[in-house]
Amino acid sequence: MTSPEPSTQTQPTSADELLTHRQGPVRWVVFNRPQARNAMTWNMYDRLVEICREVNEDPSVRALILTGSTSRGPAFVAGTDIAQFRAFKTPEDALDYEQHGANVMRTLEEVRVPTIAAIAGPCTGGGAMMAACCDLRLGSPSARYGFPIARTLGNCLSVPNYARIVDLIGAPRAKDLILRARLLGAQEMLQLGLITELVPDEEALLPRAQEWGEQIAELAPLTLQTTKEALLRIRDQRVPEGSDADLILRCYLSSDFREGMEAFLAKRKPNWRGE
Repeated sequence: MTSPEPSTQTQPTSADELLTHRQGPVRWVVFNRPQARNAMTWNMYDRLVEICREVNEDPSVRALILTGSTSRGPAFVAGTDIAQFRAFKTPEDALDYEQHGANVMRTLEEVRVPTIAAIAGPCTGGGAMMAACCDLRLGSPSARYGFPIARTLGNCLSVPNYARIVDLIGAPRAKDLILRARLLGAQEMLQLGLITELVPDEEALLPRAQEWGEQIAELAPLTLQTTKEALLRIRDQRVPEGSDADLILRCYLSSDFREGMEAFLAKRKPNWRGE
């Protein structure tokens, strides 16, 4: 499944940058900014929310698969487009961004059908979190996973997002992943259970994801839906919402965050000062 690249003649819209199609009972979403390794824009996040709602209203859809365009090399989603952070000026900017992200992730988690992340290439930052919000994940040999924010921007995750990573790989490994700004390779992702299957080559990834979707389509939909909802309730009892504003503001309003962003865009090493 090769995605067409956005037109260079006009400003791409979210419809160009986030493609969707049906393949039998399976709905596909393809993140399509290959020139930026499919880094997400605000409009792409909003379009993903719309698609999730469309799936919820269509009983003929039995599974949802997320993947990235590979027309310029393997990539799932290399985070959020960093240039957008230059507009951040106030506490509200930081809090609104994290709240918007929380709404996107929660909407993805609450899709009534099982969701599958088919991961090739970098799956980092916002991309890594979307993959974590999916119910199932499989990867190709090129897959790389992580949150290298301590090396790049100097920001932080929200408490619910930290909880998602802890639920996936446990607190000790979550600390190792984020405190050392590591990127996990495909074999380590498999060993840690981040992916439950590693396909033998890049070409096998999408056909295998479709097979998973078709297998799911044959199962009892109410069993799958109630299982998803029950597991979310268990986590919600542990992680109260809105308890992390002070942590978010400490990072997003810091001089280090501004320095990290500008250094990233200038392709230089940031000069961290801890303030």
